[in-house]
Amino acid sequence: MFRKPTGAILCPRCGRLTHPDAAECLVCGLQRPGRWLWAARLGRLWRTGRFTDVVTVTCIVVYVASLLIDPAGALRPQGLMGFLSPSDRALGQLGAAGAIPWRYGHWWTLVTGIYLHGALLHILFNVLWIRQLGPAVEELYGQARLVIVFTLSGVLGYALSNFVGIPFTIGASGSIFGLLGAMVAYGRKRGGSFGAMVLRQYGMWAAILFVFGLLPGTGANNYAHAGGFVGGLAMGFVLSFEDLRRESVLERVIAGVLVALTALAFVLAIGSAVLG
Repeated sequence: MFRKPTGAILCPRCGRLTHPDAAECLVCGLQRPGRWLWAARLGRLWRTGRFTDVVTVTCIVVYVASLLIDPAGALRPQGLMGFLSPSDRALGQLGAAGAIPWRYGHWWTLVTGIYLHGALLHILFNVLWIRQLGPAVEELYGQARLVIVFTLSGVLGYALSNFVGIPFTIGASGSIFGLLGAMVAYGRKRGGSFGAMVLRQYGMWAAILFVFGLLPGTGANNYAHAGGFVGGLAMGFVLSFEDLRRESVLERVIAGVLVALTALAFVLAIGSAVLG
């Protein structure tokens, strides 16, 4: 897979033809482009495997696992909003986030908590939002940047939640608000009629969801929502747009590291549950 190429290659940064032994790409100036061929292959992996689909499948698999760990707890009567709600024990074993797990040094819950959900309606609504917002962010920013925004905004949301002392919390809402924040940043940076339309639409959605989270009985973690939105907004202002600059080697590497970190987080969560 990593054998040295002998013919022309595509520059990992600009996608133009160059030689693997060239000192630099004549188009974009990337130093020794052949050295970064593995990053180009990673980029092809991003393009062939949609991150939104991976997140959707992971959320569903983890939710089903949380039900199977404690079926009796999941089937106890809890009304419509709590229908098929995993037990606290099952969620804790799979890496529920919160100030209490953080106090015990379970840093990985900042990541695993994103993929856990507390009821059938909870995962249904979150997956629908992910599948609505994920492709939009990917189209405007690129898939590697989508990975960065989704993962880091979720982590930042839970970091703020832990800081204010929310004991236990789960769900992808912080990451969803991060995607909304990135879209709001796009509309603000892009400007013009299209930018104004994006800003108005996604800003309105963010406001509606914020207000919904303030309603009594929703059980929403508004600190995670706020932290995720601010994180996504900040990253949206920092990251470039796909039509202005293609994703860099560094951005693809960061995205790959975050995916690997997510997998490691679940290994640590399960390992902690087994050994604990």
